[in-house]
Order: sequence, then structure tokens, then C-alpha cells
Amino acid sequence: MIRLLVLAFTTLALSAEVRTLTLQQAIDLAVRQNPDVIIARLDEQKAQENVRSAGDAFSPKIIVGSGLAYTVGFPMSVEGSAPSVFQARAIQSLYNKPRSYEVAAAKENARGASIDTAARREEIAHRTALLYLNARRAARGVEASRQLIATSENLAGTVEARVSEGRELPIEARRAALRLAQAKQKLGDFEAIRDQTEAALAVVLGFGPDDRVRTTTDEPITSVELPADEAASVSAALSNSKEVQRLESAMQAKGLDARAARAARLPQIDLIAQYGLFAKYNNYEEYFQKFERNNAQLGASISIPIFPGRGVQARAAQADIEINRLRAQTNAVRDRITLDTRKAWQDIRRAESSRELAKLDLEITREQVSVLLAQSQEGRASVKQVEEARALETEKWLALYDALHAVERAQIDLLRQTGTIIAAIR
Repeated sequence: MIRLLVLAFTTLALSAEVRTLTLQQAIDLAVRQNPDVIIARLDEQKAQENVRSAGDAFSPKIIVGSGLAYTVGFPMSVEGSAPSVFQARAIQSLYNKPRSYEVAAAKENARGASIDTAARREEIAHRTALLYLNARRAARGVEASRQLIATSENLAGTVEARVSEGRELPIEARRAALRLAQAKQKLGDFEAIRDQTEAALAVVLGFGPDDRVRTTTDEPITSVELPADEAASVSAALSNSKEVQRLESAMQAKGLDARAARAARLPQIDLIAQYGLFAKYNNYEEYFQKFERNNAQLGASISIPIFPGRGVQARAAQADIEINRLRAQTNAVRDRITLDTRKAWQDIRRAESSRELAKLDLEITREQVSVLLAQSQEGRASVKQVEEARALETEKWLALYDALHAVERAQIDLLRQTGTIIAAIR
């Protein structure tokens, strides 16, 4: 039993795959094979097929068959047609305004479905970018934590030696041990976050939950220029918003639905053609003056609605109400996009300011480490002071990584708001 379990775990380990990808490669894979994007593409194809279905009335249809029957007495109809050995019928709508508007509405819905697909691609690209940033931040944290552990171990050894020599109080050794334990716990936290985000990134990219996607730690997030100012960001966000475009498309479709309902009062014209091959045993010669074996007719069916009913106006009114609702929703979405874009722009400015402060703080700490190293060589600084300074430097590196992560995340959020995230990273 134990051997079977070991074999099973070994098989799972071998089946899992670790891929190291750049951010651009990750987004390219996500927009191609993410399950949500695939579902959106299928919905788009379904909407395209609905256009063909709506226009079916304007396509000629030919039905062939037989109304074969034996007649006793007067030749009665078989499903509305005279008894015949062979019969064929053709029908096609020539003028049908309600159906024409339905076809136009189906085309508009298909365009809306394509907008939904594009919106889903941008959403997945945004989710992929955020997961990628989190995974890279965790990977950087793992590296910095390992350096912090090495420094904390050296410091703990130095303090322990000084305690044994009687030059430090025993509490200093416990403090050094606490710093080492905290560094190890921080490493464990970063490793857990890295594993979770790498697995989540793999699933978003369409891989299995056992796979892992590793990030490159030295790749800049993007070299694309952001909008020049806050106003340009808001303008780009409003013009590129897939949500606004989808609502506008829905309003267009509802407007066509209203016109289709009102067009029910208009006449409708259908082209009709029929052919029938008659047989003498149906008693045609007994009841009609002349028997013709081959019979055909070509004409048009014209219907003029005199009183189409109250439902026509009710359907049109419902469509008008839906248009007003969509218009109000569009205005609310525009307001929300404006506020969110302004906030994203301001978040970038604040994050960049925090990044510059973190850089300055790190530079000062590194200069302090250099000064202590020089003083240590001259005998004016202890090894403990140097190791504490190095540990502080590692902490400052972690703070800088957090500041860089905040800037990159804010940039990604702004690109998402302006609808340019895929183009920017590609």
C-alpha cells in the first residue's frame, strides 16, 4: 500500500510542469486559452449563428414530398394540398419589415457579443498581470528573506559569542534568535504566497492546478508611455470602455426591437411557388372539366394587418423603457469610469512618490553599511553593528520591492481603465 501511495505521488509530481514566462508570454497565453475567454468566444459564435437563424425567412426554402392518397368521391385536400403523386413548394419572404428589424437586432447583438469577448480578454489580461506581479513580488521576497536569514544567522552567532565572553547580556542572544525566527517565518510566508500565486497563474493561463508558472524577476512591467495627464486618461478610458460600448450596442438592439414591434402594422409579402403531379385515380376527371397531370403556380402572398392587437404597442413600449434604463445605466457607468480613472492616475503619483522615498531610504542605509564596514576595518565598529546594518538593508530592499510592486500595480490598473492593457504589454 505504501509503495502504491509513493508511486501515485511520484506520478503527480512528474505530471506537474513548471514554466518560466515573461509577462507578455503569460498574457498571450491567457487571452488564447483561458476558459472564460474560450466560453466568451463560443457565445460570440452562437450570436453569429443567431443572425443566420433570424434571416432564415429571407432565404428561399424548397419542400418536396408527396400527397399520395386514394380517393373515393370528391378529391379532398391532404394537409391543405390536392392529392398528388409528387409535390414541391417554395417560399421566401420578399417584404417583411418586422423580420428585417429582427435581423438587424441580431446583428447588433452579435456585435455586442464580440465586445463582450474583447472585454473578457481585457479582464483576463488584467487578472493575469496582477497575479504575475504578486508572484514576482513573492519571488523577490523569498530571495531577500534568504539573505536576511543568512545575515540573522551571522548576527546570532556573533551575539552568542559575545554573550559567552561576557560582553553582552543574555537577553541580546534571545533578541538575535527572535530576529532569526522572524526572518525564517517571513521566508515561509513568502514561499507560501509564491506557491499559491504561481498555481493560480497557471490556472488562469489554462494549465492544470498542479502546474506552476514562474516569473522573471528582472523584467520591467512595461515600457509603454502612460497617458500624458489625468484628463487624457479619462478621455481614453471613456472612449475605449468595453462596458460603455456594450451598453450602447444593447440600446441599438432594443431600438431595433421597438421598430420591429411597430412595423407589425405594415404589410408583408411572401413569394410562393408550387408544383403538383396529379393522378387520375383521384377522380379529378369526374369532378373537373379538364384533367392536367402537371400543375404549377407562382405568386405572392400578401397580408395586411388591419388590427394587429394591443401587444404590438406594449412590446414597443417595453423596448422604449429598456432603452431608457440602459441610457441611465450608461451614464452611471461613465461617471464611475471617470472616478475610477482619476483614482488610478492619482494612485500612480502616490506610488511613485513612495517608491522614490523607498529608494532614498535604501541608499542612505547602504551608505551607512559602507561607513560601518570602513569603521570595522579600523576597529571603530563591531561586527554586531555591521550585521545589524546589513539586516536593516535587507529590510529596506523588501520595502523597495513593495514600493515597486505598488507602482506596477497602479500602472496596470490605469492601463485596465484605459482599455490598453493588452496592447501596452505586447
